Amino acid sequence: MPMSARELNRATLARQLLLHREALGVADAVRRVVALQAQQPASPYIALWNRLAGFDPAGLDVAFRDQALVKATLMRITLHVVHADDHPVMHAAMQPTLRAARLGDRRFTGSGLSAADADALVPHLLEFTGRPRTAAEIEAWLSERVALLPKGVWWAMRSFSPLLHAPTGGPWSFGPRPSYVAAPAPGAAALPDVCLRTLVLRYLEGFGPASVADVAQFALVQRARAREALQALSGVLERLEGPDGTELFDVPGAPCPPEDTPAPPRLMAMWDSVLLAYADRSRVVPPDFRRLVTRSNGDVLPTLLVDGHVAGVWRPTETGIEATAFHRLPDEAWDGLGAEAKALTAFLADREPRVYRRYDRWWTGLPGAEVRVLPGG
Repeated sequence: MPMSARELNRATLARQLLLHREALGVADAVRRVVALQAQQPASPYIALWNRLAGFDPAGLDVAFRDQALVKATLMRITLHVVHADDHPVMHAAMQPTLRAARLGDRRFTGSGLSAADADALVPHLLEFTGRPRTAAEIEAWLSERVALLPKGVWWAMRSFSPLLHAPTGGPWSFGPRPSYVAAPAPGAAALPDVCLRTLVLRYLEGFGPASVADVAQFALVQRARAREALQALSGVLERLEGPDGTELFDVPGAPCPPEDTPAPPRLMAMWDSVLLAYADRSRVVPPDFRRLVTRSNGDVLPTLLVDGHVAGVWRPTETGIEATAFHRLPDEAWDGLGAEAKALTAFLADREPRVYRRYDRWWTGLPGAEVRVLPGG
């Protein structure tokens, strides 16, 4: 019998710790949810605030400082926070994508360097970044080794080299001017396609059930690679049928709650992973709302999650949280969002009360069936 769309939604919410806040440490929580998208420094903190009972942001600060959790360019060629144990395999799995996207780009090819030239620089770059280095320091170091150093050389190398973002302080551990440090040397090197199988298993643990297209979208790998990885795991995975007949894959025994399982309202971070982890984003984002929350340059706004689906967007104000709903919401949903707004306002107060303020331009002309300012605590 096919899984319903609501069953898929509840499976995602359960695995992403969004059906109820759980009492976990930050490292264990990130291991559970697999990866937190992190190009905006505040977002991993707000993502964990949505998922953990009694979340203390200082614990995440410490995890970054101690490299229990790391921030690096990985899936979809963008920044993610992952558990340190996951990073080597994820980076190896992503190497074909990272290299093709960067070394084949004219910003790199215009430098006159070959891929082999870039590869030859990597061991020396990792030695230089044995301690944290700013981008300016690395560019100066590269300029001593490359006769003419276009920006594209460092742009490419920082994406495919095994580099981590080093904490730089500020309210969210990472500031607007990143520093980089070499990732700890992994053990014996594994082939990218072997590592992709592990990445697929981790993805399904955190986001399954999912299709070939979903796997390819999550990692931004070719569908042929995703299909081959799933086929290689055929003796391990379950095969299911989606609501439209699509073949889905899952790890046995993973949570799949009934479709009538209650889903509490949430104020989700910008670029929260649940909004981006599928080719078919209707699992969480209604199709009519997708263009409203994903803006023309790819910014994904902080969203209202009501009954497990995006229902609008939010931003802080001087007095609380402004919530813009794209359709009329029942009173009980507003009550739940109001409670979340009070808690979020208190959470932000000691860090960045007007978080995401630089993105306010996207609210100009944004349609809303209801707009309310939910008072802070």
